[in-house]
Amino acid sequence: MNKTAFETVKLAKGEMNVYDFGGIKLHAYKTNDFIDDEVFIVEKNGKAVIIESPCFFDNSKELAEYLENVEVEGMLVAYHGAGAAFLPDVPKFATQNAIDYSKNGGGKALIDKFTGAFGEIFDSSIHKITNVIEAGKVTIGGIDFVIKQTNEAFDVEIPEINAVYTHMLGHDCHSIVAGAGHADAMIAELRSYIEKDYDLILTSHYTPEDLKDAQTKIDYLENLKTIAAGVQNADEFKTEVGKQYPQYSGQNYLDMTAGFFFA
Repeated sequence: MNKTAFETVKLAKGEMNVYDFGGIKLHAYKTNDFIDDEVFIVEKNGKAVIIESPCFFDNSKELAEYLENVEVEGMLVAYHGAGAAFLPDVPKFATQNAIDYSKNGGGKALIDKFTGAFGEIFDSSIHKITNVIEAGKVTIGGIDFVIKQTNEAFDVEIPEINAVYTHMLGHDCHSIVAGAGHADAMIAELRSYIEKDYDLILTSHYTPEDLKDAQTKIDYLENLKTIAAGVQNADEFKTEVGKQYPQYSGQNYLDMTAGFFFA
């Protein structure tokens, strides 16, 4: 499946890009919110499973209306624990470490930060997980998923569409990289995607990407380590990265990365 082989449904705020695999569809919801969230819906035989949820109230309302004619069987809540006003009665699935991440860990810190930044339009309430899942295969609504636990939460493989969901990729935007060791771990993960020959890579903050994009990100991460080794401080690091990647978005992520490399 080519990453551009979709039909677009324009909504009041966001837009839905629909990939048709025959017996199964992928709805990629571009929220157009302040943090560029993406939410994914896998639909089969009139039933749907949602991966992540929107966390701004207007997006939650919009997406709920879009889903009125399908039976939502469950929601996989990995890295985005906020937004509990969205479909509160739908079963919520997560690993224990993802629950901890949203309630007490780095996810909770981000939720607090976004609450302070955006105020009442941001839904800071945390999803109540009804089904704690383990790594491995889980079937929801007749659709098989393979759960891979990560340090923070979990990634999701969707075998029927040869796709994988992870938190972040973004081939032309900066990412939060917590130092050289974290960069190496990200590179290893991206190389595994290439080895598995996925058709699509789904992420929380970008439209669906492909293996060419994964290689672009690997090259970027390798270069970040080289740049960091050749400068003296965070400001020099940000200046040099900015020179080499002038078109990249996500300046706030670059600021955070600089802080990790030069703590």
